[in-house]
Amino acid sequence: MTPQPRVVVHPDKQALADAAAARLVTAVIDAQTRNPEAQVALTGGSMGSAIIASVLTTPGRSAIDWSRVRVWWGDERYLPAGDPERNDTQNDEAGLAALGLDPAKVHRVAGPDASESAEASAEAYSQTIREHGQGAWDVVLFGVGPDGHVASLFPHHPAQRLTDAITVAVHDSPKPPPDRVSLTFECFERSREVWFLVAGADKAEAVRTALAPGADRWDVPAAAPRGTDATLWLLDADAASALH
Repeated sequence: MTPQPRVVVHPDKQALADAAAARLVTAVIDAQTRNPEAQVALTGGSMGSAIIASVLTTPGRSAIDWSRVRVWWGDERYLPAGDPERNDTQNDEAGLAALGLDPAKVHRVAGPDASESAEASAEAYSQTIREHGQGAWDVVLFGVGPDGHVASLFPHHPAQRLTDAITVAVHDSPKPPPDRVSLTFECFERSREVWFLVAGADKAEAVRTALAPGADRWDVPAAAPRGTDATLWLLDADAASALH
């Protein structure tokens, strides 16, 4: 049985980013003591970029062998490489390259400049995951939308229903751009630790709903992902305000 989610509240967004970065450094060091490589799935958005920026200033990051870290994304917008709306572009701009990662181990989802369709990109991403023996990520980072979506799995969207697959092409996304590639719930269920990074009062209701007993992922996708070892909701005070 997977452990119940644990909620940790920080006073503001910057404190959340700094604390999450320190946790991530520790988690990666621990992962590298267990396995040859640490496997991390990143997220985009403002919090996804904030944690990357904070890792760059975190004491102890030099203890990580960054050449033994393999990086993925939980989802990606189906846009050309370098587009400012792509998650990987946002993480790059936050300083991802400055960490010392091996570029061959930074796995990006192909956009329309490099693939014929979102389906082709999803399949290629799935194959890359399988090639590297991906049984479980050490840490998966999620942002949460005001509607409760995670990655590109949206409330009442048919992409949620896909089974027996680890990636899915998403069309008609309620949030632009309409075409995306996402990992699936089935894939996330293999993760050792799942962390939700949520800041802002506009996310408070989504946080409350996702953490409510009996929450249905069809209505609030953030209710579903659980780590086999730990599930952490790392919040700022505004995002946690509806929990009281």
